[in-house]
Amino acid sequence: MDADAWSHFRSPQISSATNNSSDLIYPIWSRNLFRKPLANACPAALNVFAEAQPFDPAKRPPNAPEDHTHQWRVFVKGVNDEDISYWLKKVQFKLHETYAQCVRTIESPPFEVTETGWGEFEIQIKLYFVPESTEKPQTLWHSLKLHPYGDDIEGKRERRDVIVAQNYEEVVFNEPVEQFYDLLTGGTGVVQQPPKGKAGKGAKQPQTQPGRTAEIPYSDSPKNPYSQKTEAKELDRLAEAIKTVDQMLKEEKAKLAEREAKLDELRKSEGVTTVVKKK
Repeated sequence: MDADAWSHFRSPQISSATNNSSDLIYPIWSRNLFRKPLANACPAALNVFAEAQPFDPAKRPPNAPEDHTHQWRVFVKGVNDEDISYWLKKVQFKLHETYAQCVRTIESPPFEVTETGWGEFEIQIKLYFVPESTEKPQTLWHSLKLHPYGDDIEGKRERRDVIVAQNYEEVVFNEPVEQFYDLLTGGTGVVQQPPKGKAGKGAKQPQTQPGRTAEIPYSDSPKNPYSQKTEAKELDRLAEAIKTVDQMLKEEKAKLAEREAKLDELRKSEGVTTVVKKK
């Protein structure tokens, strides 16, 4: 395999899930169907948020242009607010070209940009990984939402509610180098050693502290609907939907066969010759 092909083969892949609905039961999960992760691939999970709120007439930002109506910010963070700077070196945000210095590079946490504006647009976000990764930067897109959606749109507008657009992003590193793999996984945890000497009945047992990991958390939380449990529920729901569709197809095929049989009987009774087309 030549160098270019190998570089393409092991490049990180990004899959996304979007939560833009207040009535969402399960987030929508997407996987890269074109290049499956390798057996020793390592995923790194993060959330991309955009928050926007209409100006308070009494507290309008002094430097905001006259035609601007909202203040907004876009940011990249860990799924449960974990530190991601140990594998993510910097984040580049490319805003709409009407903004001065529309390309903003943030080299340390928090990876965020705050601005004012009047219109919605797609923000290009480029992720740069730490040098130990030897990985190329990866690009994703995020929608800036300024206007209410879902239920009670008029109420949200009157209350000037914050409009949130949240994406779950999963970067899959295929064949990561060993040093970077160790950074991402962080081990299974560090065991605290008990003090030396004899321990009595009431002595505390060694405790395991959770290791640092970039993987998606096992359980969801009030601020984060994305987790391994949620993914499992969504997969179960999709499996049930596939079963339902398969059953519907089976029933429709049976109906079609029955109608074709009746049609053949009618043709025979009327003396109509059936012409069979060659395949």
